[in-house]
Amino acid sequence: MSSSNAAPRPSLKQSLAMLGWRRSLVMLVLGFSAGLPILLVFSTLSAWLRFEGVSRTAIGFFAWAGLAYTFKFLWAPLVDRLPIPFLTKRLGRRRSWMLLSQIALFGAIAYASTTNPGENLLPVAVITVIIAFASATQDIALDAWRIDVAREEDQALMAAIYQWGYRFGMIAAGFGVLAMAAAHDFHFSYRVLAMMILIGPIGVFFAPEPKIAPVKGGGVDALHKVAGDSTIGEATTWLYAAVIAPFADFVQRYRGLAFFILALIGLYRLTDFVMGFMANPFYLDMGYTLGQIATISKLYGIWVMLAGALLAGIAANRWGVYPVLLAGAILGAGSNLGFAWLATQDPQTTKLIAAITLENISAGWAGTALIAYMSSLTNRAFSATQYALFSSFYALPGKVFGGFSGMLVDKLGYPLFFVTTAAIGIPAILFVLLAMRWTAARALASAKPQIT
Repeated sequence: MSSSNAAPRPSLKQSLAMLGWRRSLVMLVLGFSAGLPILLVFSTLSAWLRFEGVSRTAIGFFAWAGLAYTFKFLWAPLVDRLPIPFLTKRLGRRRSWMLLSQIALFGAIAYASTTNPGENLLPVAVITVIIAFASATQDIALDAWRIDVAREEDQALMAAIYQWGYRFGMIAAGFGVLAMAAAHDFHFSYRVLAMMILIGPIGVFFAPEPKIAPVKGGGVDALHKVAGDSTIGEATTWLYAAVIAPFADFVQRYRGLAFFILALIGLYRLTDFVMGFMANPFYLDMGYTLGQIATISKLYGIWVMLAGALLAGIAANRWGVYPVLLAGAILGAGSNLGFAWLATQDPQTTKLIAAITLENISAGWAGTALIAYMSSLTNRAFSATQYALFSSFYALPGKVFGGFSGMLVDKLGYPLFFVTTAAIGIPAILFVLLAMRWTAARALASAKPQIT
């Protein structure tokens, strides 16, 4: 973390020059590759299943495949440390794992295009789990590459570029697949999507392989001295460095604040997650048509979100991560009040546009801010595992508490529900303020000359 008397921050033009157009374009392509498969585990898949006559109960069970994204930190140590025969020597650790997961995704999606959910759900269930696992693995390797390849002050800019690519991938897997299915069928659209996955290896080919930081911290050196250089000693040290050291290093560096940081990450987007589950039912209950929702929320809203992501990247480049993180927490809570206002109005297109604009620009801003913050917390020797841990904490509380959102609406009604979700964002604001105070105190302490 930077101290207050650090060198002036570079301009956006200087940062882009230092980041390089190659890395920026590669980040855009890899972000696209990461955004393609996720909807094949969630909304696009559920649309296909329902179209084929699968029951709503059975469709609900498929949501469990998405737990791969929540618990990806469990196999992230393998991605961080385990070399892949043939590939790692030629591509390096990060790119080899990205390519392997992309190959798996291509095969799985291509096979999914041959299945028939209406006749036999088991093959679809198995292949969906494989898609989720391969997609989560790609995320682990890609996040580690993004962190390792850029300087700390460039992380927000990289996060913004990543979000642009990711959202384009989601548009292709959401709007694109449904449009192709309407014109042809889902089998055709899945085959096209499998071909789109091949864009990912192009990004891998042009991506520079980052230098992997030596394993330091988390007690690895101390264990190696005790275990020795024997085969068993080396194996023990490797296993410790892969599985335990990333978590030990995080606790060692931040001590008692480690759990505070994890709580901040878990709370930061909670207000959006709880509200988000009820957004589409709210639009419909208010009397907006499916056409209005598709055009304003799903099409216009995406571009507003991307604008928010880019603005946050530019702002963080100019003023640092913490002011942007605080602004994102305030915007996240405040944007929910826009929906509370909308819930008291007649269904008018201009009013829906106003609420969607505030919500999506806030979501894009907060997404970039949180990605940059989590990236800044990692030790590059354990970047894959530690970032996977942070992203799991970011997603889990929202998925747990989001399940109660329908009950809250039934109990409170929409206006009070959105006021409540706005209030849920207040702890995140307080946690960011405390984190800023702690960081400033830490920087001041480290800047004091040592008396000898």
